[in-house]
Amino acid sequence: MITINNISKKYGSTQVLDVENLKISKGESFGLVGNNGAGKTTLFNLLLDLIRPTTGEIVNNEIVVNKSEDWKNFTGSFIDESFLISYLTPEEYFEFVGDLRGMNKADVKSYLNQFEEFFNGEILGKKKYLRDLSKGNQKKVGIIAAMMGNPQVVILDEPFANLDPTTQIRLKKLIKTLTDNKEVTVLVSSHDLSHVTEVCDRIVVLDKGNVVKDINTSQETLQELESYFSA
Repeated sequence: MITINNISKKYGSTQVLDVENLKISKGESFGLVGNNGAGKTTLFNLLLDLIRPTTGEIVNNEIVVNKSEDWKNFTGSFIDESFLISYLTPEEYFEFVGDLRGMNKADVKSYLNQFEEFFNGEILGKKKYLRDLSKGNQKKVGIIAAMMGNPQVVILDEPFANLDPTTQIRLKKLIKTLTDNKEVTVLVSSHDLSHVTEVCDRIVVLDKGNVVKDINTSQETLQELESYFSA
């Protein structure tokens, strides 16, 4: 589904990412972990053509992401609150994204009804602009918007950050539901080793821009990761 070939990113003389080859299969739940500055967000930004690589290319479903925008038709993502439109209400924002995905207002309303528990009465009908929501509630909006229109690929950067424990649990259920049928490829970065181990089939560890571990998740994975980061 996604192939990363000889991708590197430099800022001046500083190299922040250098990934020789990485393949992510269709339907895979893929986790990316690493300390601050490891290159996680840089890799996701490259996947979304928000920045251009110094060398190499990324192919999403046979489309080179920095040469065509066709991949956007089947890819949903949320990196941070800059993805939101701050002067809209959540309802207006969902309708805006839904329109981009070919959904009418009835489609959007039906879609949002699935997430009443996840929203916990804090998002819809509050007559608040997105800029006035808490960081956690902004993240809820961004995550649910990323899943609109039945995307084939969903990319979420640090989705568990700023969420309360109850919402973190509900988000893990949502991610597992997305990947149950092996039709949707989900990429998640996180500092939380426990959460990412629980929801991902495979975990890659980045260190100073390099892949240092590529693990198929098992009962021993959390301990392996904790041992690596505590060494």
